Amino acid sequence: MTSALFSPIRLADLELANRIVVSPMCQYSAADGVATDWHLTHLGMLANSGAGLLVIEATHVERRGRITHGCLGLYSDECEAALRRVIAHCRRIGTAKLAIQLAHAGRKASAQRPWEGAKPLSAAEDPWPTIAPSAVPFGPGWHTPSAMTEADMARVSAAFTDAARRALRIGFDAIELHFAHGYLLHSFVSPLSNKRNDEFGGSFAGRMRFPLEVVHSVRAAVPRGVPLGARITGTDWVAGGLTGDDAVAMAKALKAAGLDYVDISSGNIIPDSRLSTEPGFNVPFAERVRRESGLPVRVVGMIVNAKQAEDIVAQGKADMVALARALLDDPHWAWHAAQTLGAEVPRPPQYARTAPKLWPGAALRG
Repeated sequence: MTSALFSPIRLADLELANRIVVSPMCQYSAADGVATDWHLTHLGMLANSGAGLLVIEATHVERRGRITHGCLGLYSDECEAALRRVIAHCRRIGTAKLAIQLAHAGRKASAQRPWEGAKPLSAAEDPWPTIAPSAVPFGPGWHTPSAMTEADMARVSAAFTDAARRALRIGFDAIELHFAHGYLLHSFVSPLSNKRNDEFGGSFAGRMRFPLEVVHSVRAAVPRGVPLGARITGTDWVAGGLTGDDAVAMAKALKAAGLDYVDISSGNIIPDSRLSTEPGFNVPFAERVRRESGLPVRVVGMIVNAKQAEDIVAQGKADMVALARALLDDPHWAWHAAQTLGAEVPRPPQYARTAPKLWPGAALRG
């Protein structure tokens, strides 16, 4: 049996052993942007998950661009040194290639960690000023952001580019820009959050202008052999917001700007945007973007079991699948998927005796 999910794929000069990707998952466990031992343990575990690529959590390009006090950053020498330690550890013990997602939270910044309530920080919780394309809060009760000036845009674009350079120095194999989930770059593109009447608003081209400036700046700093991609939204799930048509247009614009792939997610432009719970709910958007843009496409969202993931890739609906909670629930998901699909993935020698050839119990696992 030949598995499509476990076939290799090349992005720019990077070859991945399979099509399984660990989706970036915020851990809210950094110390003022600096990675901690939690990241060492968490990412070290996922580097040995059997996935071909591990994308570390949204990593913010400036301090005010963090979502919470616990969010990871790459905007200082201290941030860089701590993350270098984590990535070196993952290299020593793991098999996955390593990518980083660079982000700016925009109007969703200055918030509590999810387990603290996920609300805007109160005056007693050390909040900070937020920025956005327009002075429109994320939702009722949220901080009103300052509408960004061109000087703000220049600073943020430079911050993305500086973070990309730091990521290259650390030794990441690929870099991804966060264009989804209501954060800054997404909020520029969505008409629900961008109400500007200058050249950075209005039409789709206007709303894409600043995000594309960021892309061009980062692409100029990242060698063409290093994959540069973006997580984009397939839909805002809200009337008047971005749709599948916009996802295709965005992917085409990003391809023209030099990006090597897109990852399709959706939702979260406003607090009550609908998020589907249907299995593979973003797959139809991914399939269309892949077909109409010609870019390699990754897809995330309620991808849970091996056969589902295999079918997505084998049927040409996406080139890669990304898993988040499924891998938190089962950090060896790819090992078990390989057994189901008749494939093999490398395991640390310390765990070799768990392979089906050496452990009869593998066949009995429920």
